[in-house]
Amino acid sequence: MNIKEIKLHQLEMDLKNPFTTSFGTQSKRFITIVEAVNTDGLSGFGECVAGEDPLYSEEFMDSALIAMKKYFAPIIIQNEISHPDEVWDLLVPFKKNNMAKSGIEGAVWDLYAKENGMTLAEAVGGKKAEVDVGVSLGLEDTDELLLDRIEEKVEEGYKRIKVKIKPGRDVEMLRKIRGKYPDIPLMVDANSAYTLDDIELLKAMDEFNLMMIEQPLAAGDIVDHAKLQKAIQTPVCLDESIDSYQAAKASIELGSCEIINVKVGRVGGITQSKRIHDLAAEHNIPLWCGGMLEAGVGRLHNIAITTLSNFTLPGDTASSSRYWKEDIITPEVVAENGVVQVSDQPGIGAEVDFDKMKQYLKQTDVITADNDIDMVFLIDD
Repeated sequence: MNIKEIKLHQLEMDLKNPFTTSFGTQSKRFITIVEAVNTDGLSGFGECVAGEDPLYSEEFMDSALIAMKKYFAPIIIQNEISHPDEVWDLLVPFKKNNMAKSGIEGAVWDLYAKENGMTLAEAVGGKKAEVDVGVSLGLEDTDELLLDRIEEKVEEGYKRIKVKIKPGRDVEMLRKIRGKYPDIPLMVDANSAYTLDDIELLKAMDEFNLMMIEQPLAAGDIVDHAKLQKAIQTPVCLDESIDSYQAAKASIELGSCEIINVKVGRVGGITQSKRIHDLAAEHNIPLWCGGMLEAGVGRLHNIAITTLSNFTLPGDTASSSRYWKEDIITPEVVAENGVVQVSDQPGIGAEVDFDKMKQYLKQTDVITADNDIDMVFLIDD
């Protein structure tokens, strides 16, 4: 592949509904769509999922933009790439910055698939024609409002329900949910809100027959999660702690979890996601693909990776309409009865609709072979 330029489309998108976790409440999402253009004018698209602030991880929107503009995009343009797996090798000297790396790499993966007349799912080695999906629900002001949201999603047919928890909104809230829905596939996501001092409270969740408790302890922690998993019956799923292949390997060897949530952006892209997939399959650790409030491009990358065989649990890739009044792709992602069909069109399987994207677009930067950054336009509020 000969890539002549990379464009960074910076978007500000309003969520249809505020999304509350233990980190706080989000009402809008800052997203960078990465466009890699080859010498024939064909474009591939990736999405950088770094948030506005360094709350989920140390990486955030401004740092990711600097990394992509100053380092990663010029390196990709200056090197001829025969396969997207080579992108990781080119960028590995740079520490972390996984979401920035993933955004760049994702655009190369999409371009590679299109150049070779393949779907992105085929390019990554996936075999599924459809994938099961669940839905992630943020905390509501009251438990009753949350129960209403759950009722909506159960009626829509999602394969499992994930609810956010935090100290003070956990055991009693779950008791109410199970009182109304004793049998639905249910999991909880703590986003690192607890410590081992809360072990008795976490043990109390065993009564609710949860699929898993996701990331109950600190983001970088592996050792304490191993202690917790030995003490509770509910499977521990690691999310923020799995930021690399090495972290996944250590977690499996220590018994820190029984399930892993793979987020493509968090681990550095599709190539590293595939490595973690193969490792987990060897050790019979089931996977699922978590969401980062992606727009359509990132959503389609998630669907593609989920077509790999060891992604056996429903992921977080709900319908575009769950989050956005209008997504930036045509057609949008649609889940029917908890199932998303995998497109048979080349690449990500949908077109980036620039007319739709204009309503969210704040700025586009273009990086070319001479390493000059051309700011195309800036839209004032």
